[in-house]
Amino acid sequence: WNYADFGKLWTYNINYFEFLGQTDMDRATGLKLIQNFISKEQHIKDGFEPYPVSLRSIFWIKFLNKYQIEDVAIDTFLYRQLLHLSQRLEYHLLGNHLLENAFAMLFGACYFQEKRFSALAAKLLEAELEEQILEDGAHFELSPMYHQIILYRLLDSINLLESAYEIDLKNKLLPLLHSKAALMLAWLRNMQFCNGALPHFNDSTSGIAPSADKLFDYAKRLSLNVKENPLGSSGYQKYTGQQYELILDVGQIGPTYIPGHAHSDTFNFELHFQNRPLIVDRGISTYEKNSTRQAERATASHNTVVVGGEEQSDVWGGFRVGRRAEVTILEASQQHICAQHNGYHRLRCTHERSIHFSENSIQIKDCISGRQPANFHLHFHPSVDFEVKQNELKGKNWQIQFEPTSTIQQTTYTYCAGFNQNCTGKKIIVAFSEKLTASIIFNENSFSDR
Repeated sequence: WNYADFGKLWTYNINYFEFLGQTDMDRATGLKLIQNFISKEQHIKDGFEPYPVSLRSIFWIKFLNKYQIEDVAIDTFLYRQLLHLSQRLEYHLLGNHLLENAFAMLFGACYFQEKRFSALAAKLLEAELEEQILEDGAHFELSPMYHQIILYRLLDSINLLESAYEIDLKNKLLPLLHSKAALMLAWLRNMQFCNGALPHFNDSTSGIAPSADKLFDYAKRLSLNVKENPLGSSGYQKYTGQQYELILDVGQIGPTYIPGHAHSDTFNFELHFQNRPLIVDRGISTYEKNSTRQAERATASHNTVVVGGEEQSDVWGGFRVGRRAEVTILEASQQHICAQHNGYHRLRCTHERSIHFSENSIQIKDCISGRQPANFHLHFHPSVDFEVKQNELKGKNWQIQFEPTSTIQQTTYTYCAGFNQNCTGKKIIVAFSEKLTASIIFNENSFSDR
């Protein structure tokens, strides 16, 4: 339970007990693991922090309900943990941490029929869901991964309350949970690529949250409908052509008081071509406060522009952000968007990015209002190969041309397929001054049905 060789997040995940929901987890094995954990209580280090206590309580209750297990020792331990949690709510961290505390209180209230937990769950969920779910349905920390996790918890809570004996709590919370789940489902559908993948914006990676398709299936089993609700307040926009899908970040980096999962990635984007990833976000592989974490959050690790060798936003300390870029949308239509940010104000310049979309091409114009040296970074999925010829890239059925003629530096980067799972991909860095236009052209005769 204290295994730490892969970092604290790995230790946390062991202590969450989410593995109790694995398809090959039987009753006897699950019980043995729970009992072993209880027996090691005096030796466990990280597992009794409020966040792992919250998740573990939820997964234990789901497991105990699934197998209709009645065990006095387990219930006593679980009740004591929830009581302790109720007095250590993570108001100092807020965000998804406080929401997980609230969900744990809800599960504890239904499992133990405990009025103290009920009152606390209702108070927290009413306040935090209103605060944290934006008008377009996004979770306000703007991480698709955390959005999926919170949506999963919402669906579990709806499932729980619809079969609960706690009538007052059910009547009070179910309409709110239904409303927020519908919004979150709409945002998830808007952000999903045709192949089912989601962009790895901010702190996001694969293999942690349930997939979008699994969440849609779960919602369908709960008779929840996905409503139409356009992207907007989250700052993400999606554009599609005959052969491509592009999702762009033209929003703020996150809530001003809790930007811990934000990256220095203003104007970042991901691009899929013929239903496959072409240009991608690097993603994340660790939550350790080290040079890798710092690099994964840095501007140069995203598909945007670095000016004067500086960061757009001051990411530091693993989960901290100091000075941050502020975005202004200048123009927006179905085929065109133009925005600027002031992240380089201290260098006496702004970065303006204008993107025009047509059926078989995308034109990206970057303008730097100053005489600082600039570098345009572009990261390709590890499966993508291309050749550099003078001022253009040539891949299979696509090409990217740069104007004015620029020096293209081809290098490699570490693509994060998951936590502690890395592979190598190609990237380019294009040096320019003041203005650069990148024209992405897709061959019209290469169309294949999605």
